Amino acid sequence: MYIPEAFLLEDRETILELMHQYDFALLVTARGGAVQASHLPVLLDAEHGPQGTLFAHMARANPQWRDFAELESDAMVVFQGPHAYISPSWYGPGRHVPTWNYMAVHAYGRPQVIEDDAAVHDLLERMVARHETGRSPSWSMDSQDESYLSAMRRGIVAFELPIARLEAKAKLSQNKRESVQADVVAALDAEGDTTSRDVAEAMRSLKVTEPA
Repeated sequence: MYIPEAFLLEDRETILELMHQYDFALLVTARGGAVQASHLPVLLDAEHGPQGTLFAHMARANPQWRDFAELESDAMVVFQGPHAYISPSWYGPGRHVPTWNYMAVHAYGRPQVIEDDAAVHDLLERMVARHETGRSPSWSMDSQDESYLSAMRRGIVAFELPIARLEAKAKLSQNKRESVQADVVAALDAEGDTTSRDVAEAMRSLKVTEPA
């Protein structure tokens, strides 16, 4: 990922939180000159392995998993964080052009199929708990017959991806004066949509200095 120095995100806690919050990710692999990509819910276990491990599953009918053992390079998992259009009109007088503010994380590693059925069941329970906790009413796998769940598990392929490397970018107007950043934050808040407000909040949280 192209990351100018001003936009490099290095704080591990911020990176992990971004991956946790925006956990519907894009898995990209390449083999034999062909690139494949799948949009998947991903579970991050930051304590599993030296840099953390990603867990996910895809339909068994999806051919991408069959290439895991023979990939030409690490797979890439893309986490797209908050993003919003930035209008030149928010910068005040002068020569400006439109741009886009955003946050993103790329995680790299070699995916490994999880063969053990009990481990797959455990992974699915963890993913369900991740998204059902706090809901009322909530759904749990215990509400389903085991024969049905077993048949469903046979229709998927679960895998883990030990993280070998992380790249993270936060392009949030750090190359602008603090007064301009404040104007951009105010304009994003005024947009009213959730994604614009999320970018505004990220800009408020980011500690930047006045550019030279």
